[in-house]
Amino acid sequence: MNRRTFIKQSSLISIGFLALSKCSLGIGAEQTTDTWSLQPDPHGYMDLPKGFTYRIISKKGDKMSDGFLVPGRPDGMGAFQGKNKEVLIICNHENSPMPPLYSPFGPNQELLSKLALNKLYDAGQSIMPGLGGTTTLVYNEETQKLERQFLSLAGTYRNCAGGVTPWNSWLSCEEDTSRREGPMEKDHGFVFEVPATDQPGVADPIPLTAMGRFNHEAVAVDPLTNIVYQTEDQHDGLIYRYIPNVPGQLLKGGRLQVLAIDDRLSFDTRNWETRTIELNQRQPVFWIDIDEVESPEDDLRYRGFEKGAARFARGEGMWFGKRELFFACTNGGPKKQGQVFRYQPSPFEGTAKEKQDPGYLELFAESEDKKILNMCDNLTIAPWGDVILCEDNGEVNYIRGINQKGEIYNFACNRSSRSEFAGLVFSPSGNTLFVNIQENGETLAITGPWKEFAKALI
Repeated sequence: MNRRTFIKQSSLISIGFLALSKCSLGIGAEQTTDTWSLQPDPHGYMDLPKGFTYRIISKKGDKMSDGFLVPGRPDGMGAFQGKNKEVLIICNHENSPMPPLYSPFGPNQELLSKLALNKLYDAGQSIMPGLGGTTTLVYNEETQKLERQFLSLAGTYRNCAGGVTPWNSWLSCEEDTSRREGPMEKDHGFVFEVPATDQPGVADPIPLTAMGRFNHEAVAVDPLTNIVYQTEDQHDGLIYRYIPNVPGQLLKGGRLQVLAIDDRLSFDTRNWETRTIELNQRQPVFWIDIDEVESPEDDLRYRGFEKGAARFARGEGMWFGKRELFFACTNGGPKKQGQVFRYQPSPFEGTAKEKQDPGYLELFAESEDKKILNMCDNLTIAPWGDVILCEDNGEVNYIRGINQKGEIYNFACNRSSRSEFAGLVFSPSGNTLFVNIQENGETLAITGPWKEFAKALI
């Protein structure tokens, strides 16, 4: 969804997330009308509501228009408006250097020589190149066909999630903190920027080092301030914000800070052993500067916690609404089945006046029944205002929705494998939902009677 459409819909976001908090109150997972219940897929691939169809538009190993192969393990995605009916989709690939079967360069890296080494962040001495990075898909929404696909970032490790920017680019995050040793030529654990373009080519792989080196998951950019918020996929991770020196130009440096709760220093939000945070209670926050952000020892979360930062259980999906930021913690809560938090920035966010009117953090969801919500990961907002969530639990994975009545419904079920759903994002028009089934290595476009479906949920 493009930024204008997303902000237009954001007035409904709070309602959706207030509804989501009812997960822990035992609301059932199938409370929509029978008309929209999931229909068994005769092909045993993916169940969807009546009238909806899926189309596999990309599959690992397929030859792309630039001659490389579609990498495996597709993850986070961003969608941008292209020319005419084209949608530009930038897709992460959560690949480590091995095994090479997920490689864009072929099982024996035979295509590696076709890419200039300076376009690879870590060429691995041409023995063990990074196999993460991104591909860009140019999809025609009118014909429902993929027009072309090409490699757009190369040589990075485990590009998991990321986020779109107001200036039409994708921030791709490495969920890996490997150090330079052996054939590895570079340290990893950084964010990279990829422009949204329909012109084939690989972006210059420049790490945004000032944004910190840690186990990155997702980012979200406040369109009003250009401040970048970041999640950390660790069981004891932190929430970070990056205040750029020059708005929209992240390479020009900035300040990295960690979130702390006022009067509750080094606070544990996970609710694992004891309940420390309750649903719907607003907690004023402040932000703490942190130094040595390139963190050779991968210790930002330890140093931040010692300075008073709050601790979270595997921060993953993150999305910005109208003055509201939402993020998922995959194994938070007493049963480790997931939490969702909402952050409301200060009217003076990132300035010296922030202390006068601070931002607030709130726990909105905490699932205690895996039949309702089981380890939420990526999240997005539907054009009609509902919250849409991917699951990643290693069992049966659903795409779940929460309507404005607080009813939780199933939108899709993966019947083909135990793989997670990942990277779900609506096209700028709202007519297509793109999503990955990661271990299948497949990207899908889902279409159907969205308007009728949305009306039934009101």
